Amino acid sequence: MSDRTTDQPTRTIEVPEDTAEAISQRLSRTQFDTVDGYAAFALEQLLRELDREEEAEPSKSKSNGDSPPKETIENRLEPLGYL
Repeated sequence: MSDRTTDQPTRTIEVPEDTAEAISQRLSRTQFDTVDGYAAFALEQLLRELDREEEAEPSKSKSNGDSPPKETIENRLEPLGYL
């Protein structure tokens, strides 16, 4: 398989040289012709996986993964007399 060609605009991103070299060494064992094609595919797969995880856990805050859900905050404040 050659790298996908699309009509979508592209953007240049930078990766560490050792990452690019590791991808380059894998190319012969894949159906990709270029590091760019392999990296784009890998990133798309990662984004799909992250989307599936977010859909499976809808109670997590989408705005900031570090923030507990509003319900958890309210449950903690109520016994303290703040609500």
